[in-house]
Amino acid sequence: MKQSIYRFLYYRLLGWKTNVTLPNIPKCVICVAPHTSNWDLFYGKVFYNAIGRDTCFMMKKEWFFFPVGSFFRAIGGIPVNRDRKTSMVDQMAALFERRKQFHLAITPEGTRKANPDWKKGFYYIALKAGVPIYLYAIDYVSKTITATHSIHPSGDIDKDMGEIKRYYQDFHGKHPRNFTI
Repeated sequence: MKQSIYRFLYYRLLGWKTNVTLPNIPKCVICVAPHTSNWDLFYGKVFYNAIGRDTCFMMKKEWFFFPVGSFFRAIGGIPVNRDRKTSMVDQMAALFERRKQFHLAITPEGTRKANPDWKKGFYYIALKAGVPIYLYAIDYVSKTITATHSIHPSGDIDKDMGEIKRYYQDFHGKHPRNFTI
């Protein structure tokens, strides 16, 4: 029933499409780009529920105040304290270890502004957890979310990041001027 509601909302009401060829596996890091608008979270969550999958995402802890914090937790939000001297990579890898199923969505740009220097935490989380990185692209021009490529981190971050960024070169965010690879 829940999936039917999300499918109706995503496909019929909003008019978006999907191009997903990657299988539903128990654990993966989901690299999402371009990230140029707060609407990306909304479309991404509706989409992921429409295809019958569940995902978590990290978000700065400042968004987890009452009552919106309860909402963000309910939809998979994990508050992140960016001031602490703790390893997010270790914390997220431990979550992968403890859970039977865990999809963690991360926007590597780290901002909704143009940023060619993508954060690499998503890569190191996947490497440490021993899980693949699924590449999901949000394209506002075609109103399509695409996931047709995955990568298993090799440890050669320069090579792997080049492949990841090339995948996103033809996709357009809501505000295209805010996306660069």
